[in-house]
Amino acid sequence: MTGQAVAAVRRAVRAFLDTVEPPPEVCVAVSGGADSLALAEAAAYAGHRRGLRVRALVVDHGLQEGSAKIARDAAAAAKALGVDEAEVRRADVTGPGGPEAAARKARYRALAGHPLVLLGHTLDDQAETVLLGLGRGSGPRSVAGMRPHDPPWGRPLLAVPRATTRAACAELGVEPWEDPHNAEPRFTRVRLRTEVLPLLEDVLNGGVAAALARTAAQLREDSEALDTLANSIFTRAGGPEGLDVATLTAEPAAVRRRVLRRWLLASGVRELTDAHLRAVDDLVARWRGQGGVWLPGNLEARRAHGRLCLTSQPTTRGE
Repeated sequence: MTGQAVAAVRRAVRAFLDTVEPPPEVCVAVSGGADSLALAEAAAYAGHRRGLRVRALVVDHGLQEGSAKIARDAAAAAKALGVDEAEVRRADVTGPGGPEAAARKARYRALAGHPLVLLGHTLDDQAETVLLGLGRGSGPRSVAGMRPHDPPWGRPLLAVPRATTRAACAELGVEPWEDPHNAEPRFTRVRLRTEVLPLLEDVLNGGVAAALARTAAQLREDSEALDTLANSIFTRAGGPEGLDVATLTAEPAAVRRRVLRRWLLASGVRELTDAHLRAVDDLVARWRGQGGVWLPGNLEARRAHGRLCLTSQPTTRGE
């Protein structure tokens, strides 16, 4: 007889697959932790009933002693839970942004290349993401949290608490691996998980993680509606010479900046910050004949003849 926690995880995966068109093979990212093992079992259960092949992908970051064995054990556990195949991939953890960011980027690189990869992010992970966005002042896109489906990534468990995945593993008789990094207070997410969220739950009498997740969902819906409107305006304002200023001026600031953001990203601007975006918006909303705005990648946004244009500068500023 299926336990309540296992049934809850299976329902979440089934509901997610009902909203997408899954490919013949669905991949599941497996770390060996409770979230990913519960997800692997539920994906295998749902996949086999839909005629889908389910493959577990285990990433070995090589950051801890014995990581190769941990990865092999995770693959074996996923196989025992019913996946058709389990594959271990080694990730090269390099790059800027600190160990957390570098490991995350390496993990996503190692998992890429498949139409649909399920990730074991839970309601608690979503709450932590929202708090990070709030603390960094990253705007509504960040506070809106993780999307349930952001191809190729799928996150069926965003409404499932971490306690449920742990209980599911207990019902399945599986002993999940506990990543020692999850207890390291030098990592921001660990302190959010072990200090900030428990304090908020205590002060606000519980339900904080669920409330943050609901807030994220509401913000995503609002942002998607605004993005749809911005896409229509982008089409009207766009052209080979840039964006028509008169069309942009008539729009509310929140919509206008979404149009500008899409234009700048599509034109090759990388590492676009809110400060960059607002400076370009000033060329529309606060025009006083000022010069152009320098952007990452040696690009410059300028206003000329009633249009915004983007040009590439061969030298850095001041040379």
